[in-house]
This record gives sequence, structure tokens and C-alpha cells, in this order.
Amino acid sequence: MTRTKIRNSFVMVIAAWAAFTGVSRPAPARQASPAAPQSNPATPSAPPSSFSSDHTERITVADLSWLEGRWRGEWGPRQAEQIWTSPKGGAMAGILRVIEDDKTLVIELFTLVDKPQGIELHFRHFTPSLVPWEPSDAGFLRLMVIDPQRAVFENPVNGVPKRVTWVRLGGDSFLSRSEIVPDKGDPEVIEITYHRKK
Repeated sequence: MTRTKIRNSFVMVIAAWAAFTGVSRPAPARQASPAAPQSNPATPSAPPSSFSSDHTERITVADLSWLEGRWRGEWGPRQAEQIWTSPKGGAMAGILRVIEDDKTLVIELFTLVDKPQGIELHFRHFTPSLVPWEPSDAGFLRLMVIDPQRAVFENPVNGVPKRVTWVRLGGDSFLSRSEIVPDKGDPEVIEITYHRKK
């Protein structure tokens, strides 16, 4: 597998995760709209109408505190492992490692950060020796929608990935879905189910 293919697939792995369940009846979706108007011309498209809501309460990284801990998922012949810290100081930090045939393919560092325009998911990929893959800044996605069953992030810059959705399957598992729309080549969807490690 080439480095580009690993990178694209890995971006999708991280990008897609879960939001909440374990709730007996669905609560209304909360659109993660910015607290103030955005000046960035590369803002993502509006969330699908099925996510629309008139709730305007501020969403913070504490709404994603269920991620704290260790997670493991299978991605074909590969193993994906994540570790998330608790939300403090307006941020959560995490690390992802993907292993195949007892070899580490990639290390990913990521953060969820409270910003004036809403929560952003920042990520960057490295070799095991911490040589960065991306030649420029870290990638990011913006939280667009959150409800008791899912969180939806969109990339306002490019399509790698374009959209990441985390669907919580219970207290100890979640589905990560990444939609990749590269400049060249066919769109791709990667789904990984993660389970909490005790």
C-alpha cells in the first residue's frame, strides 16, 4: 500500500467517529452554528435539513467527553487504536496508531478545540519517527451538528476527508464514518467500529 493511499485511508479513519446514544428517546439535534458570523469564505455547506434545529445553546468539547479513554477498532487487516484525554481548558487531545502485520503504519495526533466559531477537530499524521506527512498546517474539520446519536464534522478546505460522522452504538462502542472526496480519483467511504478498552 502506497504512502498516499495509507494517508488518505487513515485520514478517513480518524475523521469518522461517534456522537452519543444510550438515550431512551431521541433528543433534538443541535446545530453547531457559530457564536458569531464567520469571516472565512471557505465555510462548509449548511448541514442537511434532517439535522436542523432552532437550539442555539453553546456547544463545547465537554459535549464529547464520552470519548475519553482507550479505543480499538479493526480496519481490514489493520488495527486502529485511539487514546483520548478528558476535556480541560477548552480542548481534548488524542493519538491514533494504525498497525498492520506488527508494523506501525502511521501515528496521528488530533485535538478537539473550542473556538469562537464552534468546535474544530484538528489532525496531523506522522511516521513512527514523528516525521510529519502533511507539508503544511494540520488539517481540520468543523463540528456542524451534534445530537444524542451522532456528531457530524465537515471540512471547509478540501475533501480529504470532506465529512466525518461519529455514531455512538452504546457506552462502549462507536462507528466512525469518513467520506473522502479527493481532487482526483473516486470518492471513498471508510467505516470503522471502535470498542472501548477497559
